[in-house]
Amino acid sequence: MRGSDQVTGSLFSYIDLEERIPARYPLRKIRAVVNDALRSLDAEFDRLYAGEGRSSIAPERLIRASLLQILYSIRSEQQLMEQMDYNLLFRWFVGLGIDDAVWVPTVSTKNRGRLLTTDMSRKIMAAILAHREVAPLLSDDHFSIDGTLVKAWASMKSFQPKERATLGGDEGSGDAPDGSAPPTSSSDQSTTEPDPMIRPTRRSRNAEVDFRGERRSNATHASMTDLEARLFKKSPGAGAVLCFMGHSLMENRSGLIVQADLTQADGHAEHRAAIDMLHRHSPGSTRRLTLAADRGYDSADFVAELRQMVVTPHVAQKSRHSAIDGRTTRHPGYAKSQRRRKKIEEPFGWAKTVGGMAQTMYRGIERVRARFTLTMAACNMARLPKLQAA
Repeated sequence: MRGSDQVTGSLFSYIDLEERIPARYPLRKIRAVVNDALRSLDAEFDRLYAGEGRSSIAPERLIRASLLQILYSIRSEQQLMEQMDYNLLFRWFVGLGIDDAVWVPTVSTKNRGRLLTTDMSRKIMAAILAHREVAPLLSDDHFSIDGTLVKAWASMKSFQPKERATLGGDEGSGDAPDGSAPPTSSSDQSTTEPDPMIRPTRRSRNAEVDFRGERRSNATHASMTDLEARLFKKSPGAGAVLCFMGHSLMENRSGLIVQADLTQADGHAEHRAAIDMLHRHSPGSTRRLTLAADRGYDSADFVAELRQMVVTPHVAQKSRHSAIDGRTTRHPGYAKSQRRRKKIEEPFGWAKTVGGMAQTMYRGIERVRARFTLTMAACNMARLPKLQAA
């Protein structure tokens, strides 16, 4: 007998959200670890909020929602709120009941300066790595380092001479180069009222620009869209783009990211970030560590600083004038580190294809750094179910 296609709305629901999620769904393991990590940061959250006044959205829910946005490649807070409104899986992960109202998208944007900061992202990553089920997966002695370019939310047309970028002029906006209004003709100064039936023509803001033959550099030019973005190319054959440089420190056993940072792009950023991340991860440590890296890190100053920090530089050798000699390469651990260091490209690839870091949608180095750090923490969480199953 054929069933009926009639839809009957139910006034009450007696099924809990917990029963809707399959028992072996990967998000269950991720949610348990995230909840434990956020509980360990309870004192940190208390310091961020006043003791009196109207109750706000719980910071734990805002952070879970941000992790979901990264894990499911949701492009904006508005789309995230739409998903949380009708997606039971998202409601369960964030901690909303079936009848709870979702917050407006501006709640996340207004809390970015207080809650979704670089410092908080690093504390979230550290709390996750210190979890009782995650800590045994980590290596304490062997690490790898690398950097990648994160394209800025700015077009090449916004890369203008610094005096114009400071004044805020815009291509196609009709502003004069000095920021003043364009000259007007005698006909423009007429007091005749415009005809309301005539629709004014809008001037295109995306005007054609020919950069051929023009010399532009970070010393003379800056982006009007994001003043902290820099024009940079990482390899000789690639084109220069407005970007930032993301850095990650990976432990070699499971390939989890233990430190992340983001800086302005320049030729020395990778070396400085590597030293800073090592200091943050092992402050004052006297244990012998190993650090694997590609040949871009093969410089005498960087290698000498690593050895001064009691870190063995397992850096790939340049074809000529390498700072790595037989004292390092003769050990079998050097070859093993060189094989394991290539695994750091996997988190970078995940962050760009899934986490939305191929081109950031945030402006300003602080916001981009906070998002990059949280994205690398989410990458660790995405790999956790398989690592624990293995």
